[in-house]
Amino acid sequence: MESTLGAGIAMAEALQNQLPWMENVWLWVTFLGDPKSLFLFYFPAAYYASRRVGIAVLWISLITEWLNLVFKWLLFGDRPFWWVHESGYYSQAPAQVHQFPASCETGPGSPSGHCMITGAALWPIMTAISSHVATRAHSRWVRVIPSLAYCTFLLAVGLSRVFLLAHFPHQVLAGLITGAMLGWLMAPRVPMERELSFYGLTSLALLLGASLIYWTLFTLGLDLSWSISLASKWCERPEWVHLDSRPFASLSRDSGAALGLGIALHSPCYAQVRRAYLGHGQKVVCLVLALGLLGPLDWLGYPPQISLFYIFNFLKYTLWPCLVLALVPWVVHTFSAQELPPVRSS
Repeated sequence: MESTLGAGIAMAEALQNQLPWMENVWLWVTFLGDPKSLFLFYFPAAYYASRRVGIAVLWISLITEWLNLVFKWLLFGDRPFWWVHESGYYSQAPAQVHQFPASCETGPGSPSGHCMITGAALWPIMTAISSHVATRAHSRWVRVIPSLAYCTFLLAVGLSRVFLLAHFPHQVLAGLITGAMLGWLMAPRVPMERELSFYGLTSLALLLGASLIYWTLFTLGLDLSWSISLASKWCERPEWVHLDSRPFASLSRDSGAALGLGIALHSPCYAQVRRAYLGHGQKVVCLVLALGLLGPLDWLGYPPQISLFYIFNFLKYTLWPCLVLALVPWVVHTFSAQELPPVRSS
């Protein structure tokens, strides 16, 4: 295993030193592959293109992120940015590698969440585009473009994680395979609209299920905070260790999004726009307005107390689907309807 991890460090060293002009590219790719970007960009864009695809993206995002959290608790997995110090690799074979602000994630490294969660959540988008292209293109090569773009992007995300010293190559590979499998399995089975109690119980099940697993492992003597200690110890700058990289941050995000989805689907605003037709221009306005609201909401500061942070994160992502599914379309539809000229009776 040591040789495998050492080979991963050598690969990161090659990516950092052989192609220095690619640094900004890798940083952008890892940002676009971040699970938070699924909530911020891909979910709204997919929803305004197709309600079914957008809801599928949200469901798959929150379920696979929960599974990724549990997998990391069970599989452990070092991250390269601390392993090079803890293992003594620097003293045995000094490596010319350096960290970035995105390197210092505090959870265990296996499997890669960027690859697993993003790979699964983008699956319904890829299949929807593939189906659309297949009905319009006669060339077999044109029809495979969405699949090739999907695979290329995820491969680039995996390389960016190795470049940042966030993951070893085998953790990236595990995330890619698991994500594609989950996307293929889950996409046809995503629930569209259920009773509000279903979403409340799902949110509660995510919270209680992860808490039960955590305390069971803790009772068995497993220290699940080991990765937080190592990340804080070996991160070059303390300010790079962010609260939103803690494992329970993703749990509060997922449970909040599940509850928010139910509230949005049963809100009066959604009921008014559910069967309304929105033109392409209106959908573009919805997307711009949603991104304009979600961006500042994402960049809001966090309370320094960890318990308040989790509560704030839960409430923020409960609001997220309400804005995208209900409030923004209702505002756009209402103001667009007011601008239409009255229909004259003949």
